[in-house]
Amino acid sequence: MSTDVRRTPTVLAVLLLAVLTGTPTHAADGDAGPSPGQRIADALRTSPIYVDEAYADAVPPSRRRQLADRIARTGLPIKVVLTPLTKGDAFDGDSDVLAGTVRDRLPEQRELILITTDDDFSDSLQGYEWPADTHQTRDAVAAAGFLDEMRDAGLADLTAKAVDLVAEGKGEQRYEEATRDLDGPAEQPSTKPASGSGTTPRVLLWPAVAAALALLAFATRSLLRSRRPAANVPHVVFATAGAADEAAVRRRAEAEVLALGEATQSAEITTTPALQDALDAYAAAGKVLDEARGLPDLAGVLALVREGRNALTDTPAHAALPLCFFNPLHGQAVRRTGWRPLGRRERLDVAVCQDCEQALRNRRAPEALTDTDEDGRTVPYFEVPAGRSAWAATGYGSLMPPSAGLRGGVY
Repeated sequence: MSTDVRRTPTVLAVLLLAVLTGTPTHAADGDAGPSPGQRIADALRTSPIYVDEAYADAVPPSRRRQLADRIARTGLPIKVVLTPLTKGDAFDGDSDVLAGTVRDRLPEQRELILITTDDDFSDSLQGYEWPADTHQTRDAVAAAGFLDEMRDAGLADLTAKAVDLVAEGKGEQRYEEATRDLDGPAEQPSTKPASGSGTTPRVLLWPAVAAALALLAFATRSLLRSRRPAANVPHVVFATAGAADEAAVRRRAEAEVLALGEATQSAEITTTPALQDALDAYAAAGKVLDEARGLPDLAGVLALVREGRNALTDTPAHAALPLCFFNPLHGQAVRRTGWRPLGRRERLDVAVCQDCEQALRNRRAPEALTDTDEDGRTVPYFEVPAGRSAWAATGYGSLMPPSAGLRGGVY
């Protein structure tokens, strides 16, 4: 087949330029410095306690040292994060998101007990534990807020009590004890009529009183259930290079590049630009494969192969979808959706697979493909500066407008 037709600019040129020269085009998280979650995680590597400036008076340095000593005496991997949570902030005002973000930025710490401020009440705490709730952390921390002795306690004292209850390891029992009287049965009043003319008999008042008490008990139980942390703590689950079989992904990439080459040779499409785009994708995928240094590059090979196959099927640009933005190894995306990276106000339009879309719907961070930043830390690939990664710059196609790419792709 003839390939000496005039080549039209495609996203492959953009990708190759980014790979070879590191020129950024657009990134989910540019060079704005560490994210709030990363700053907290970095601080926790030198101290078990992170206190935001907003709580500096409530937990002064002297109390922080006392808490650090208290934690050290437990011998447990306890970390404390005290920071205000507000809807629209870096964690969307959600303690679950805060906990998950911090946990996944401490990948070296397999076992972790985390005590954080609550998203509903500024004077209460939430507890989390990985890989399992071995020390009954969630119940222990929740119980601290219901103890009579903690009724007027400050944040430092409340945190200290939470640490003690976690170390005790009887969180479930302590929680049940602390909340036992909050929704107990009300004492039934006497139904004997009151004496005296013009006095309403208590038997007539009891139905209304009973209804009010029942409503109060129901409201109290509902509040306790909402305050009690969920059993399954949502958190970002990174598909790290150690967890994925890089050799298997490389074999798959090699096979798919070979298959794309064969498909272009036997293609029956007659639209010259589409065929040329498929050939460009094949050439680019082969070049990236030869120079691939890890999973992010191998995922890029798969993304380029997908672009080539889309070109061969002559799929309209508005209908084709790239691979999943969060992890291209999940396969081709099923739809596009809005997503706001932590620490940023603007929302990005990204292509997602079904699992990642479900995670977003449930307010969980999707599983993300990781890369290594300039400091050697494992981070989501899209947090690497665009100047160092073609994949962060393009989101494996999600961040490229349709007009900039192939007819069969949206890169």
